[in-house]
Amino acid sequence: MSVFTKIISGEIPSYKVAETADFYAFLDINPNAPGHTLCVPKQETDKLFDLEEDVYTRLMQFSRNVALCLREEVSCKRLGMAVIGLEVPHVHVHLIPLRDMEDMRFSNKVSLENEEMQDIADRVNNRYNNTFN
Repeated sequence: MSVFTKIISGEIPSYKVAETADFYAFLDINPNAPGHTLCVPKQETDKLFDLEEDVYTRLMQFSRNVALCLREEVSCKRLGMAVIGLEVPHVHVHLIPLRDMEDMRFSNKVSLENEEMQDIADRVNNRYNNTFN
């Protein structure tokens, strides 16, 4: 069972950004930038291209919807997206608010207080629920 499956089940706490029957989005606890979000399918699958085509397509749609809300709630020039998949054996899409190219470097991290993380998560979650639910 991956750490993301434990997050989805509530066994490990998270800063939830959005959720549907099949997908879950939450703030990365070791973010590249404020608002760095992970979008994951609830069905644990190790590699992106091993997802069923329909699940892959719906994950990208879910990620897009989360990104649309994220860019309204977090100050940034653009939103970056990356799918790397080496650190956790569970498909995940990184959505990273960008101020400059350094924000896409996974070696540069920012530190945020719990209250700031919760505020970002709540604002994006409220916008998501008001827009897509």
